[in-house]
Amino acid sequence: MFDTGSRYASLPTATLEQVDPDGSTRLVAYVTRRLITTGAGPSLVVHRFAAGERLDTITAAYFGDPTRFWQICDANEVLRPGELTAEIGNPFVVPLPVA
Repeated sequence: MFDTGSRYASLPTATLEQVDPDGSTRLVAYVTRRLITTGAGPSLVVHRFAAGERLDTITAAYFGDPTRFWQICDANEVLRPGELTAEIGNPFVVPLPVA
């Protein structure tokens, strides 16, 4: 359902029987909730956000894959990536990459 590098790839799926307005039913498949663990694990480096940088290019430089930006977000316990790049000089943890 999701690319192997996705934050949702290892989550279990579930189904829900939905009753439509016309009375017919259908099964809706969905991915269960993803919980972010608190507390940073082993870190690779503390990075200070610089002018002109983007989180995807920072992630590509450290992990070799720009789509794994969510691992940096999780390590810093933020839901919105923009929180990490809101201010020039903002420090954030770059964790060891998770396979």
